[in-house]
Amino acid sequence: MLKLLHLFITSSKPVVEILLITSVGLYMALDGVNLLGPDARKYLNDIVFYVFNPSLVGSRLADSVTYESLVKMWFMPINLLLTFIIGSLLGWIVILITKPPSHLRGLIVGCCDADPENCNKYGMGYVALSMAMGSVYIWTYVYNLMRVLSNSPIETQPSIESSCKVPLISSKEEEEENHKVGRWDRFKRRMVSLSEKVNLSTIFTPTTIAAIIALVIGLINPVRKLIIGNVAPLGVLQDSVTLVGDGAIPATTLIIGGNLLKGMRSSGMKRSSIIGVLVARYILLPISGVLIVRGAYKLDLITSEPLYQFVLLIQYAVPPAMSLGTITQLFGAGESECSVVMLWAYGLASVSLTAWPTFFMWLVA
Repeated sequence: MLKLLHLFITSSKPVVEILLITSVGLYMALDGVNLLGPDARKYLNDIVFYVFNPSLVGSRLADSVTYESLVKMWFMPINLLLTFIIGSLLGWIVILITKPPSHLRGLIVGCCDADPENCNKYGMGYVALSMAMGSVYIWTYVYNLMRVLSNSPIETQPSIESSCKVPLISSKEEEEENHKVGRWDRFKRRMVSLSEKVNLSTIFTPTTIAAIIALVIGLINPVRKLIIGNVAPLGVLQDSVTLVGDGAIPATTLIIGGNLLKGMRSSGMKRSSIIGVLVARYILLPISGVLIVRGAYKLDLITSEPLYQFVLLIQYAVPPAMSLGTITQLFGAGESECSVVMLWAYGLASVSLTAWPTFFMWLVA
C-alpha cells in the first residue's frame, strides 16, 4: 500500500506542475490582469512555434540519437508511430460516436494520438529518444492531420501556411456524381483533390527542419564530437539551444492556461467528446499498447530488458502533448476547447500514471 502511495505521489508531481503553470496562465489572462490576452498569446505562440519548439526538439534529438542507439532501439520509433496511428483511429471513432462540431474534429483526433513532452520521468536513457521522436511525429503527423481536418483558415501563419482545407464531407453534387463512377475512379479523384488542396511544403515546419539538422549532427560522428558533449569545441552551441528549448513547455502551458479562461466561460466541446477522448487515451490506447509490445516481445522483435519494455508501454498511457495547444493556437480553431480537454486529461493523469505503470511493472518483471 505504501509503495502504491509513493508511486501515486511520484506520478502526480509532473501533473501538478503542469496544472500550477496552467493556473498562472489563467490568472495572467484575467481581464483585470491582462498580461496574457489574445494578442499576447498569439505572439507568445509564434515564439514557441518558431524558436522554443525547434530548439527543444533539436537539442534533445542531437544529444540522444546515435547510430548505435538507433540500431539498438529501432523498434521505439515504430512503436511511437503505432501510438499515433491507433490514437488517430480511436479519435475517429470518438468523432463518429459523439458528432462534435466540424472545427473540433482535428483537436479530438490530435488529443487521442499525440504523445506528451513530459514523460521523461521514466528512464532518461531510453526516453530521450522517445521524447525526441515523439516531438517529430507531433510536428509532422499530428500537425498536418489537424491542419487538414481544421475547417478554419490558418490566419496566424500567412508566411508558411495557406488556408488549405480538405472537406470531410462531400457536397451533394459531388456525392451524386460519385455514384455514377466506379469505386477506383472515386478513390483516384479523392487523391487528386487531396493533393491539390494540401500543400506538402507545410510538412517542413520549423520543428521538422530542426529535427533533420539534429539527426545529421547526431548520426555523423565527427560533427557530433564537434558540437555535442562537455568537451566539444563548439559545445556552447548545444548548450545555448538547450537553454532556449527549455522554455517551450512552460510557455506552451501558459498559453493553454490563458485559453482556458474562455473555455470556462463558454466551450463548444461536448461532454461526450471529452469523455470519449479520456476513454480512448487512458483505457483503449494502453490496452492496445500491451498487445503490441508483448506481441513484439513474443516475436523476438524487442529485447527482454524490463526497462526498455516499460518505456515502450508507457508511451501508450501518457496524457496528450502540450504542443496541441500551440497547434490549435496557430490554426485559430479550438483553442479554448483544447484547454478544457487538457485540464481534464492532466487532472486524471495522476490516476492513469499510477494504475497503468503499476500494471506494466508487474507485466515486465
